[in-house]
Amino acid sequence: MAQHSIDMLFEGAVKFKEEDFENYKTLFENLKEGQNPHTLFVGCADSRVVPNLITNTLPGELFVVRNIANIVPPYRKADEYLATTSAIEYALLELQVENIIICGHSHCGGCSALYEEEHFTKMPNVSNWLKLLDKVKEQVLALKPKTKTMRSYLTEQLNIEQQIANLFTYPQVKEKYLARTLNIYGWHYIIESGEVYSYDFKKHEFNLIKG
Repeated sequence: MAQHSIDMLFEGAVKFKEEDFENYKTLFENLKEGQNPHTLFVGCADSRVVPNLITNTLPGELFVVRNIANIVPPYRKADEYLATTSAIEYALLELQVENIIICGHSHCGGCSALYEEEHFTKMPNVSNWLKLLDKVKEQVLALKPKTKTMRSYLTEQLNIEQQIANLFTYPQVKEKYLARTLNIYGWHYIIESGEVYSYDFKKHEFNLIKG
């Protein structure tokens, strides 16, 4: 099975060069000197979430940051290696993106794991990473959801709200947002339906994006 999977990837690389690349050859030629993405997309590392597919965008349009549970750690300077924080910092200050989308999704394993701590005893780094969602977990438990489905739904959406709040701790975000030179969105992507719900900052609710 493993060999079959890797064979598919090698075949895919050949197919990309012979077919897909040729279709966008001019685009890639224009991109060779650098990138100018208009949007920073912060999404979950979940294999079912494909940013360019969801947004119908081409190479060069999105600067993508992905991690478990689409977390935006509060901004800080540190001697440790801050992958997500440095990528967001780069997008904001170097690439000068116009939009930021924080995209959570249905059936998120990271969000579910908040209530299954024993499952990660052999994954200390994952367990430690998810501590960033302790506040979200407290909020959800306080609401006393009646089912696991409702608990997951609330966790995923409250998590998006929390990451938006964390984003405002980054340099220049508040200033850019208030000056309307930076747009910020929270999306909740539903895997089984293809629907995307966008966060309404005024009403504090998620509404279906319609054509």
